[in-house]
Amino acid sequence: MVKLAPYARFAWPLRWLFRVLTVLVVLAVVLAGVGTWIVRRSFPQTDGELRLPGLSAPVTVYRDAYGVPQIFAETADDLFRAQGYTHAQDRFWEMDFRRKTTAGRLSELFGTSTLDIDKVVRTLGWRRVAEQELALLAPEAKRGLEAYAAGVNAWLAENDGFAARSLEFAVLKLTNGGYTPEPWTPADSLAWLKAMAWDLRSNMDDELERALDASVLPVERVNELFPAYPYDRHRPIVATGGVKDGAFDPGAPAVTSASALRRVSQVLRKVPSLIGTEGTDRKGIGSNSWVVSGKFTDTGKPLLANDPHLGPRIPSIWYQAGLHCRTRTADCPYDVSGYTFSGLPGVVIGHNHRIAWGFTNLGPDVTDLYVERVKGETYEVEGTWTPFETRTEQIKVAGGAPVELTIRSTKHGPIISDVLESAAVAVPGAARNLSEPTESPAPGVETGEKSATGAETGERHEVALRWTALDPGQTANSVFLLNKAENWEQFRAAASKFEAPSQNLIYADVDGNIGYQAPGKIPVRAGGNGQWPSAGWTGEQEWTGFIPFAELPFSYNPPEGFIATANNAAVGPDYGPFLTADWSYGYRSQRIIDRIKDVLASGKMTAKTMGEIQMDSANGFAPVLVPHLMRTIGRGTELFESWNFQQDRDSAGAAYFNVVWKNLLARVFDDELPEDARPTGNDRWFEVMRRLLEDEDAAWWDDVRTKNGVETRDDILSAALADADAEIADLLGDDPAGWRWGDLHTLRLTNETFGTSGIAPIEWLFNRGPIRTSGSKDAVNATGWNPANGYEVDWVPSMRMIVDLSNLDNSRWINLTGSSGHAFHPNYNNQSDLWSNGQTTPWPSTEKAVKSASTETLTLRP
Repeated sequence: MVKLAPYARFAWPLRWLFRVLTVLVVLAVVLAGVGTWIVRRSFPQTDGELRLPGLSAPVTVYRDAYGVPQIFAETADDLFRAQGYTHAQDRFWEMDFRRKTTAGRLSELFGTSTLDIDKVVRTLGWRRVAEQELALLAPEAKRGLEAYAAGVNAWLAENDGFAARSLEFAVLKLTNGGYTPEPWTPADSLAWLKAMAWDLRSNMDDELERALDASVLPVERVNELFPAYPYDRHRPIVATGGVKDGAFDPGAPAVTSASALRRVSQVLRKVPSLIGTEGTDRKGIGSNSWVVSGKFTDTGKPLLANDPHLGPRIPSIWYQAGLHCRTRTADCPYDVSGYTFSGLPGVVIGHNHRIAWGFTNLGPDVTDLYVERVKGETYEVEGTWTPFETRTEQIKVAGGAPVELTIRSTKHGPIISDVLESAAVAVPGAARNLSEPTESPAPGVETGEKSATGAETGERHEVALRWTALDPGQTANSVFLLNKAENWEQFRAAASKFEAPSQNLIYADVDGNIGYQAPGKIPVRAGGNGQWPSAGWTGEQEWTGFIPFAELPFSYNPPEGFIATANNAAVGPDYGPFLTADWSYGYRSQRIIDRIKDVLASGKMTAKTMGEIQMDSANGFAPVLVPHLMRTIGRGTELFESWNFQQDRDSAGAAYFNVVWKNLLARVFDDELPEDARPTGNDRWFEVMRRLLEDEDAAWWDDVRTKNGVETRDDILSAALADADAEIADLLGDDPAGWRWGDLHTLRLTNETFGTSGIAPIEWLFNRGPIRTSGSKDAVNATGWNPANGYEVDWVPSMRMIVDLSNLDNSRWINLTGSSGHAFHPNYNNQSDLWSNGQTTPWPSTEKAVKSASTETLTLRP
């Protein structure tokens, strides 16, 4: 799907805590044994009976050995009320933290340390847009959100006091004892969708990176760092078809788009990911999903797999649950089970009694940065100076005075350069149109030291953000429609409302059909393609509308009998409307396809084989690079002779290869690229390096920092191996036989708030790990890492699921951590070891199977 991303390592370390006092208090609590009472005080009751006001009839909540709840109710209102109550039981701190983040109100919790975060979120206006979306809710969605909020508030009313809510609230009391959570509202739920859309916002980082590279390199060399998608080697999701008579036709000949490319660059540094992991490669985010027709499975019905890749955190971003109407009727149509977001009613990914679906990030270009000419409190629009739209918001700060924030917007969106330092214009005259095939200054802007719109006229440049998710949308309606859809037509109707973040949706049903649909609100531009920051004053690169849903690509029962998505190109190069040019480069998707074909060549696909494919750790670039490395003697090159290119955690060859890869990227590119634009090692860099290896005298091989001649390919390969030899010996010792990839590639499960406090006893309370892991960036088992930061895992398959449409009770699933958000609860991280070992747990969904697997039964009574 979905970076939806995680808060695990905010840049702010919560230094507002009085460290000495807090350490002493926490140590005293832990050592005295009072801590046991505080910790357990907030554990929810999950067996017996409780009262939930507002129910029309009793509701039953069965929990299995992993604490996963399956809720059975008589009415839809009761169902969502009970879901809100259950989410709050296990995850209320997480929910409260999320809504404070999406509203730009973290400083009410943590004081001045989070003030910058609040300023950025207020500027983007996530909460304001969520409140506007309330008017777009269908009656069914509105009632569901209201019932859900009532359930949350019922739990909140009966759990008064810090220790009764969670350990996090008990720690917060030490420095902010006056804080009281407000009642939950439907807008709190809707705002979380904006946070997820931000983390999956497509190519904005690539747009910034192009501009930053262009500040120090010629455009033709920048283009070498963004190769075209390798359609000849890596298949797109929908391999045939195009737009015909206003609708996508999978069998129609493709029509080539003739949009002109006009590019505008700005010296911008990378915009931070507000809900991402500090220092991680957000551009490496991805997901896998695939579905195989029953014609090719051992059961005769489809199998569907999905594993969205997001940042690791504890508790996991997902919460497994089932929502079941005891009797399905028009008024209570839900019988759905899967992965939910705490704070949002319904199931986001999973299956109901008829269909199953999965998500991966489609990644269309839905953001544009507009460089605006600004003079005083006006900005230029095609020669006319127009006043900004402004609003002032007050940010309350715990322990301090409120802060006033004035937010300015142009017709393109909010000005972000005055709150995002990284988006500020760095030098006068840097904004340029980069028309193909040569560069030329934008009107009124020179590229020299002195700008025509410089200090003499009082003009300057600012940057505005245009983003589809800042327009009110109907994604919440889509979730409710998906949950009750029973066939392909109803599934597509639900997909048509899924506007942001735009996802690849795969589909299977109990009748044996499989399908794929690309949804989303994707802009049509008058000029350009959104790959570079645009000149906002010209009017030449405006959004003129959005691609109609009917024209978006889909596939239904394709002849090959399977569909695979992994953030690769959704369509071929001649599809028609422009979606993006910044796809993932297809290494994961093609590996999945190859594995499927291998299985089908000799037999039938099974659920077990689907799980094995999910854990495939092959490095798709190693077969290209290793032969070049073998020409050079290194400490561990002999390991490559027997290495199968799998990156298992106990592999010595994988350990050495990835250390070499990290050092090779640094040797080739660090001498010329700005620090914020250096390689993150994802599959784009596989393609860049593939081309360079074919040209031993390419300019990139030369180290411009040296004065003793021009380095060639083999010079740099030798230097990178020497660097790697020294590093791996320091990290893992001198004996290559003892090297293990999992000793370098570790996962630390970090609590989204107090896990980065900088106070060891508090971090000990909430964090878990390290866990030795297999996989790597752009393996199917995509445990990502960023060469700039070392080898630790920063993106993971946040969950894994395999749905068996022949018998839904035979489906399997796993979560990264567990259902509980309460530290030290048995379900806090009881799935982590299974997850790291590639194991899954049973996923019953019918009432008989759920009841049989249950270990606790809670009855909620009116």
